[in-house]
Amino acid sequence: MFLNKSALILDNPSQLNYGVAVTDIDADGAFELVVAGFGQRNLVLQWTEQGFVDVAPEELADLGRQAIGVAAGDFDGDGQEEIYVLNTDSFQGRKQFGDRLFDWQENQWVDLFSLPQNQDSLNLTAGRSVAWVDRDGDGRYGCLVANYGGPIRLYELNGDGMIADVAQEAGLAFVTGGRGIVALSLVSDRMDIFMANENSPNFLFRNQGDGTYVDIAGMAGVSDPLQHGRGIAVLDADGDGRMDLVYGNWEGQHRLYAQYAPGKFQDIASRALAMPSRIRTVIAADFDNDGHEEIFFNNIGQPNRLFGWRNNKWTALDIGEALEPRGLGTGAAVGDFDGDGRLELLIAHGESGEQPLSLYHTASNQNFWLRVLPLTLQGAPARGAVVTLTANDRTQIRSIDAGSGYLCQMEPVAHFGLGSESAIDAVTVRWPDGKAVRISSPQVNQVLRVEYPGVPISDEVE
Repeated sequence: MFLNKSALILDNPSQLNYGVAVTDIDADGAFELVVAGFGQRNLVLQWTEQGFVDVAPEELADLGRQAIGVAAGDFDGDGQEEIYVLNTDSFQGRKQFGDRLFDWQENQWVDLFSLPQNQDSLNLTAGRSVAWVDRDGDGRYGCLVANYGGPIRLYELNGDGMIADVAQEAGLAFVTGGRGIVALSLVSDRMDIFMANENSPNFLFRNQGDGTYVDIAGMAGVSDPLQHGRGIAVLDADGDGRMDLVYGNWEGQHRLYAQYAPGKFQDIASRALAMPSRIRTVIAADFDNDGHEEIFFNNIGQPNRLFGWRNNKWTALDIGEALEPRGLGTGAAVGDFDGDGRLELLIAHGESGEQPLSLYHTASNQNFWLRVLPLTLQGAPARGAVVTLTANDRTQIRSIDAGSGYLCQMEPVAHFGLGSESAIDAVTVRWPDGKAVRISSPQVNQVLRVEYPGVPISDEVE
């Protein structure tokens, strides 16, 4: 499946890297890769005609910290995403290096936690992952931090413009071995939260519509109390129009939880897919544009794995040059950075040894595609929005990534492969507040930017 294109990473030092996030750091409409460096500089990889170059300014490079998790979202509602960098210098409990929340102000990146009014809110508990959550649908996102051995944090701006931890009032301030997070409309009409935990049951927080959450993991069948969760991805694994969960358990049985009824899941993982491994990131994406997503498992110190929907079942595929049997995988992300309509896969390495990043692509083909970028009212990527595409009586569904499982975050674009289908019936975008827009017969092989609607859901736009 994959071809090694790592030579296109022109600035690629061997170092300890962890999480990877995709965001637009310079507001030019193109996305960059932000890579967390542990004890070394963070990288910001920007695509040029020659390849990827590191353009990280000194503030974002943040040399000497111990970054592991990174994710972006519009925290202050100004239309540009802020970047949360999670630093962890201890396995669990209290840590020395606090997190960063970088905001673009007056031509420089400013750490909001460094401002005097916000220092009391600084997260000093060892964390693992970050997701961005718009819990009430106003286009302003909060940072949800999965801490290990300390309470979950949900940071939002209060009425005085200060950072406040609102996890308690939202019903989220649990103490657990937090690992991976995804946030999307999974079991309600607003952004729900699934969190995979270690040494304790998982959480499935259902949005109650009033800004608060209730954990329904047990009744939903996804608590998985004896396993140790890591990377998570969402996809429609069985083609029924509902979002499902696929995630890895550290050296335990991996799960593919299909949502067979609203809020009810069952594990349909095949023996090959469930086989235990030293799992890190899990990605669901259509790498070859054949109209079906693949599932990629990134492992540390073991070969990576790839599964595809073949003959109505999930089957192990030849992963090609992305096997990396000696790769120390710690994070991964996807995006189309060169604009050719096919996704690139970037893998970070580290933890137990310094290795450079690796980059993979699939072979060129004639399959059609469409990429959909929904925007908030303020003009930022609408993370958590859900996009459906119908072509030739078949419907595909994607969620705009708000924080992918373990340490990472994918591009904020719904990428659809179409195979040989050259005509699209319709695309519908539904925002976290429930508003929706329907676009009839968009052209294939383009990036479709969809503005936030000025009409209620009952008046969908053709």
